[in-house]
Amino acid sequence: MGIKEEVYYSGGPHVGDLLVGLLLGVTIIFLPLTIGAIVRALWLRYRITNRRITVTGGWMGRDRSDIVYSEIAKVVTVPRGWGGWGDMVVTLKDGNRLELRALPRFREIYNYIEDKISAKARQKSGAIGERGKSKQSS
Repeated sequence: MGIKEEVYYSGGPHVGDLLVGLLLGVTIIFLPLTIGAIVRALWLRYRITNRRITVTGGWMGRDRSDIVYSEIAKVVTVPRGWGGWGDMVVTLKDGNRLELRALPRFREIYNYIEDKISAKARQKSGAIGERGKSKQSS
């Protein structure tokens, strides 16, 4: 019998990321961005629970990364798409980073994750571009 996890968010990237990518695909110059948006829409999935963050992605969704909150050293968010979605970078205590691209409801998810991480990690974390209130210290 396993430990029950409460799922806070489960889903893929924001649909706006795909739409912007498709619009940019009209020009040949932005075609790699379009392909990236299509691949993210098809195979990238996020699952955020009260115990861990899980990202399933890669080609055909074959790669999976699980992070427990005690491993997190810092979380930084950046709004995208006029604030409709955002990117989040989770830095681990060993220095590795995990990017969560085109995350819908990224502000709510950031607040949820911030409540779960240690006080030391909370001090280092921040949101870039949020009304000039970046908590980041360089």
